[in-house]
Amino acid sequence: MSGVTRRQFLKRAGVTAAAAGFPTIVPATVFGQMAPSERINVGAIGVGRISRGHDLPAIFKYDGARVIAVCDLDETRAELGRQYVTEAYTKKLGKPYDAVKVYHNYHELLANPEIDAVVISTPDHQHAIVAATAVRAGKDVYLQKPASLTIAEGRYLSNAVQASGRILQIGSQQRSWKQFHRACELVRNGRIGEIKHVEIGLPGDPAGGSAAPMPVPKGFNYDAWLGSTPEAPYTVDRVMPLQGFDRPGWLRMEQFGAGMITGWGAHHVDTAHWGMNTEYTGPVEIWGTAEFPKSGLWDVHGKFLTHARYANGVTMDISGDFPNGIKWYGTKGWLFVQRDGLNSPTAKPGDPVPQVEVLQASDPKILDSVIGPDEIHLPTSDEHHANWLDSVRARKQPLAPVEIGHRACSTCLLHHIAMKTGRHLHWDPEREQFKGDDAANAMLSRPQRAPYTFAQSSWV
Repeated sequence: MSGVTRRQFLKRAGVTAAAAGFPTIVPATVFGQMAPSERINVGAIGVGRISRGHDLPAIFKYDGARVIAVCDLDETRAELGRQYVTEAYTKKLGKPYDAVKVYHNYHELLANPEIDAVVISTPDHQHAIVAATAVRAGKDVYLQKPASLTIAEGRYLSNAVQASGRILQIGSQQRSWKQFHRACELVRNGRIGEIKHVEIGLPGDPAGGSAAPMPVPKGFNYDAWLGSTPEAPYTVDRVMPLQGFDRPGWLRMEQFGAGMITGWGAHHVDTAHWGMNTEYTGPVEIWGTAEFPKSGLWDVHGKFLTHARYANGVTMDISGDFPNGIKWYGTKGWLFVQRDGLNSPTAKPGDPVPQVEVLQASDPKILDSVIGPDEIHLPTSDEHHANWLDSVRARKQPLAPVEIGHRACSTCLLHHIAMKTGRHLHWDPEREQFKGDDAANAMLSRPQRAPYTFAQSSWV
């Protein structure tokens, strides 16, 4: 496993620093002027909660893209996905739209030469393997975060994307939200002085869930859904609701992810790194403690507090006891940023949207500071999926390229490994190895169950 510097990554990706730093956003009105032959044809792989609630509605906005295929291992969800896309375009175009193909094997979707790009909204444990297969098939990718199940998978994915020359955007959409961009620009330009410490607050997950085996629903390819992870009896609490698109049980199981440390942590750590200017590296020391459920099926971490130190001396604490967001402490003050009330972790459909102060500082004057023409201006984006589509068309790096997504995810996984070992760990971010700790290094990867491996990946 080998790390790369930012310079090396840009060189391998075949783009200039300027192109990587300042993508040009093409508005939907411009996309609308394009002929059908110039549209980006998109396939949606995984059409559950995140796809329907976030990814597909975003793609629908842009006339320069058209969703022409859906894929899901659950036949019912695949058909509901087809209906969802069909109804959206029928309403948008003002005439019947019946061009959506349905797949239950993502390899078959990737083999369709009409498809230019894919949006991957599968469970976390499928992210890296499906994305790596997609770029090898010549497709550009929008990939939901976190980038990977393990650090080794994340490195494999990043290397695969770089070798392919395809465009991959990680779904770290906070980079396209104005308050997070503003916060990072203020921090990067020294408005709170030299950064000394960062606090990240994450929401939590409950214990519970029933492990009692149940019959596998008709039309659901459960073995392929388990993918590279070990065989386990089917139960609805291990997978997803049989009806509707509520929060699924797999998010609360270590078999398929690490819990909130990667779920929301991938967002917040990425934002923290953006402000810290550590997007292409990671911490050098990690330690901490966590509580894990003693009963029930769900086994991701509960209450926790983890710590990290970076090579420049900056320290980072992550815990559910902090307010949900990112807070940088500098020699001249502090700055805190969070999501708005509509996107808070407790928000429910139909509930009144609470008023939230998304950007706060030790001195309110900091928030009014003007970034001068000779200061650092971070790349901007009006919407994350639009940034991806623009990057696909222009063949340049998006706002959240694969290596940045991998580094954010790997940092979260380092905190998780610290939770599991309870030891003070020393990390080499260049080699991506722990120093003098074979047991911790063994946790950088997991065995992959055939045939769902990087070498043999197949949904059959």
